[in-house]
Amino acid sequence: MRGQLDPQSSMFHCFSPESRVPVDHPLGRVKKLADRALAAISADVGVLYSSVGRPSIPPERLLKGQLLIVLYSIRSDRQFCEQLDYSILFCWF
Repeated sequence: MRGQLDPQSSMFHCFSPESRVPVDHPLGRVKKLADRALAAISADVGVLYSSVGRPSIPPERLLKGQLLIVLYSIRSDRQFCEQLDYSILFCWF
């Protein structure tokens, strides 16, 4: 079963990550391009998931995580997960 993005993630923050990341941050352009590309393939990827079972992590989130790993030269998935706890920029992306 394909997981869905949670539209209420702002409920868990006292501030929005968008308010903390500068508008002209270079990663903003990459985020827009990635969102556009992932939206284009979303329907094709959605067909690959079952309609029953436990929901997965949304594939868009996984692919964006891998993009951050490459862009920031993070050595492992475990180190990336640790960075997610500390970096508002990663959570925003």
